[in-house]
Amino acid sequence: MKLSLVLGALTAFAVGATALVSFADGRRNVIVKNETTKTECSACHMAYSPSFLPKESWQAIMGNLENHFGEDASLDPAQTAEIEAYLSLNAANWRSVSNPPPLRITELRWFRGEHGNRTRKRAQSNANIGSMSNCQGCHRGADRGWFDDD
Repeated sequence: MKLSLVLGALTAFAVGATALVSFADGRRNVIVKNETTKTECSACHMAYSPSFLPKESWQAIMGNLENHFGEDASLDPAQTAEIEAYLSLNAANWRSVSNPPPLRITELRWFRGEHGNRTRKRAQSNANIGSMSNCQGCHRGADRGWFDDD
């Protein structure tokens, strides 16, 4: 009888540990780990996780840095190549990508479904948030992979 209790406890622990590892792995996929990407992208905005967009989107964004959403975000060729390679390697794996590929995370169906009009109005009315692209305006831990509602 005691052996079955011990085995039950060990099984529960193993399942719990697996859930923690899965949770941690999911969050790790959202954190930008490449230092060049972190430094260069976060000079103007939060460095977005490569998993937010497919490879085709990152390639389009990195291929037009001189007109990066109305700003010149040009980098030297080595930095551009390193960042594009990192983003492409760690990008979302979509079965199909529209042509042209999406360039704004805020326009994606999953983003709109998650945030809705209520959040858009909140962002527009709060100067600290300013824009829907400012994840850290609402999610203070976004740069660390924490996106639960704050």
